[in-house]
Amino acid sequence: MGYILNIETATKNCSVALAKEGKTIICKEIAEEGYSHAERLHVFIEEIIKEAGITLNNLSAIAVSQGPGSYTGLRIGVSAAKGLCYALDIPLIAVDTLQALASQVTVSSGLIIPMIDARRMEVYSAIFSPTLEKKREVLAQIIDENSFEDLQGTVYFVGDCAEKCQSVLNKDNYVFLEDIKYPSAKEMSALSYEKFKINDTVDVAYFEPYYLKDFMITAPKK
Repeated sequence: MGYILNIETATKNCSVALAKEGKTIICKEIAEEGYSHAERLHVFIEEIIKEAGITLNNLSAIAVSQGPGSYTGLRIGVSAAKGLCYALDIPLIAVDTLQALASQVTVSSGLIIPMIDARRMEVYSAIFSPTLEKKREVLAQIIDENSFEDLQGTVYFVGDCAEKCQSVLNKDNYVFLEDIKYPSAKEMSALSYEKFKINDTVDVAYFEPYYLKDFMITAPKK
């Protein structure tokens, strides 16, 4: 098989990785407060293709982080992925953003809860086993001291919510892995390859990111 280009833009991290047979070859990413995805994404793609010594025609598929996450970030990533798939006539693969985030945790027991910041005390979260089996579907939830109280064993939290959640999620079996903050295209490589092998792709024309909540435009304050 050829190469899969993985695109992750669901959070502040603008990340692109080139992979072959599920192994990341090159990854370029940057996490900035200002969400520089529109400026950085296509530059990263061009640089990676050039550094790998290939052309876009060598790509077998494009994988994109499907969400949940930033509305604008997801739109930028999905639009770029769709455009490439259409132009190159190759399949589009959608990867669960929270699963990619959870896959950065290497433990043999317990549960993994990846969380992406929404606003105030709200997060997007799911629950995974160490083998990335989804134990609870994705939810938008308000975090309080009773959240996840029914979970037994060690619970590992990852994502960009540690600072605001640690004050209320403070049970003895809770562990915050603060170094794992954002999903990355590096971790998409293995996930997208598994989907590619079984032809688990999405329709290029009709695929939409998984926003989880409706996007609302509000009028600026005067």
